[in-house]
Amino acid sequence: MSDRHLVVGAGPVGRHVAQLLAARGSEVVVATRSGTDTGLPGVVHVSLDAADPDALAAAADGASVIYNCVNPGDYTRWETVWPPVASSLLAAAERSGAVYAITGTLYPYGPVDGSMREGMPDAATDHKGVLRAAMWADALALHEQGRIRAVEVRGSDYVGPGVGANGHVTRQLPGLRAGKRAWVIGRADVPHSFTDVLDVARLLVAAAEDASAHGRVWHVPSNPARTQRQVLTDMTDLMGLPAPKVSAIPRPTLATLGLAVPLMREINQLSYQWTRPYVLDDAATRAHFSLQPTPWDDICRRTVEG
Repeated sequence: MSDRHLVVGAGPVGRHVAQLLAARGSEVVVATRSGTDTGLPGVVHVSLDAADPDALAAAADGASVIYNCVNPGDYTRWETVWPPVASSLLAAAERSGAVYAITGTLYPYGPVDGSMREGMPDAATDHKGVLRAAMWADALALHEQGRIRAVEVRGSDYVGPGVGANGHVTRQLPGLRAGKRAWVIGRADVPHSFTDVLDVARLLVAAAEDASAHGRVWHVPSNPARTQRQVLTDMTDLMGLPAPKVSAIPRPTLATLGLAVPLMREINQLSYQWTRPYVLDDAATRAHFSLQPTPWDDICRRTVEG
């Protein structure tokens, strides 16, 4: 197997994947529409449209792994943006013979009773969950036909450097620094799992290179669930600030806002994640890969500094 890797997407997960691979001396190509330079030494950056299967397959030629770290910027246009990109990635994996490693989400499970475990059915009914479930089902079907080798890793809401306005916690930090109140979705005091983007990258690389891990979903090692209030308090403690004032936006309010604001409509469809315990079970991953999550204090420090 070659030691050439194609990372599609330069968001926080893609950047961490590229950084891990480059640090060990692997040949790394990061592909984005704009040709974004990550600033990582030794990493090659190319500009291409990930929805173009020919361009993507050409970039993947000779690669051992294609990492899907794509994160469409417009949350309201997933059903337009994702299908051609997902199809192109499958085609590139089949044509190149590279392992296809997917950065997944917990959306496909939908609301569940108890913690989320690998092997649970993808039973979401909201359109984002259905879309992400179909993406994995398509990849798994090709894997089972022997046409590609695929694996998906799923984490909960991201924390860590680079997440910024895309994270439910990190988007609050500028306001907290300015002494403002934090407005969170759903309820402020129910347990919720949070996943460090570095730990997503660590598992993605490990799963891609372990043939015995292919053909299934793995959950990213994550620290014990904490409430939104607890996490924001941990962050403000590190910043040397008083405990934050936290208020919750209830689902009926989100529904009303969604009548006029498309983004709020999308968030409301997934607000079940914040009104009841939303806990990731990562026991299988820890046992198989001998991976542990980054210590919570380190995650908070990296998040605040990042």
